[in-house]
Amino acid sequence: MKTIKEIQDEIVEAFAVFDDWMDKYALLIEMGNELPVLDASYKTANNLIEGCQSRVWLQADYEDGAVVYRGDSDAVIVKGIVSLLIKVLSGHAPDEILSTDLTFIDAIGLKEHLSPTRSNGLLAMLKQMKLYALAFKSR
Repeated sequence: MKTIKEIQDEIVEAFAVFDDWMDKYALLIEMGNELPVLDASYKTANNLIEGCQSRVWLQADYEDGAVVYRGDSDAVIVKGIVSLLIKVLSGHAPDEILSTDLTFIDAIGLKEHLSPTRSNGLLAMLKQMKLYALAFKSR
């Protein structure tokens, strides 16, 4: 299994192919479209991320010592961001998730190309993912 750092490096490489941000947004949308459909039973108020302008649902389960995330959004760009975060963090141990530095966000220029509300949403998603990891770690 790949480390979080290796996955981040792959994402940076994928985005480095494009100079134009319209192309990068297209890649982000494509990644969102590849996200497995989130079961309707997970689209609950409990799984809704506070602080996101669009609706974002995040489900976390603890399977064989790893946190497995599933998610969805009603906005295409945001769904792409959800997809990226899940790709990087899902399937790893709580300690690894909690101790990791997500460098890919700045490396691909995502933060500077998001509106302030989307940036807040991104931070809210990350915070929730780390809270889930913390909860599973303390079990």
